[in-house]
Amino acid sequence: MITIYGLSNCDTCRKARAWLCEQGMEHRFHDFRKDGLDSNTVAGWLYQIGADVLVNRRGTTWRKLSEADRERAEGDGVVGLLITYPALIKRPVSVLDGRVTVGFGESQRSALVG
Repeated sequence: MITIYGLSNCDTCRKARAWLCEQGMEHRFHDFRKDGLDSNTVAGWLYQIGADVLVNRRGTTWRKLSEADRERAEGDGVVGLLITYPALIKRPVSVLDGRVTVGFGESQRSALVG
């Protein structure tokens, strides 16, 4: 089963969930804010795909961070930063059979069906 991680008010997450329903693919949605995140999960994502892929440096949340918090994103503090500010995580994060993908473009959809 596919697990989609994101925010319930995120348009891309909504599109991903709707697409999965249209495809008849069983999935579960995990809201970062409502359901929480643990450090092991985030660390696993970072190990697989790296901070450059996972951390959203273009959004409002990033722009509002202090310089000290931005520096945490470059080092060992990135896990704690993402747990504290889940909106910094690019969305959606999809996990299928232990494989992690981020976003919902053509390549990410292909990874989910094939």
